[in-house]
Amino acid sequence: QVQLVESGGGLVQAGGSLRLSCAPSGRTFSSYVMGWFRQAPGKEREFVAAISWSRGNTYYADSVKGRFTISRDNAKNTVYLQMNSLKPEDTAVYYCAADPGELISINRSGYRYWGQGTQVSVSS
Repeated sequence: QVQLVESGGGLVQAGGSLRLSCAPSGRTFSSYVMGWFRQAPGKEREFVAAISWSRGNTYYADSVKGRFTISRDNAKNTVYLQMNSLKPEDTAVYYCAADPGELISINRSGYRYWGQGTQVSVSS
């Protein structure tokens, strides 16, 4: 059974940085697309960033482009989301997601597996 475990969330002041990690278990994800989504209170879950594990292609939401970086470590079988210049509007629960294949999707329906989420809070 595939499980995605996120870590690295927390409370940070505006302008600060956090790094989220997603460690899939149950298999290696060498032929998967890995994505990060977030959901703020009262809002829909939205796409943040994604990476094709095999090709290394990345894609970002406009709201985080230039501030967030998604990457993967093959040796550790882990995906990271480095978040810099954080803003209060980045406050949300962040979810790691995965789907077999190489084509990046920005839609929730494009991902088969989901983690439990990790809270990121940015104070002003």
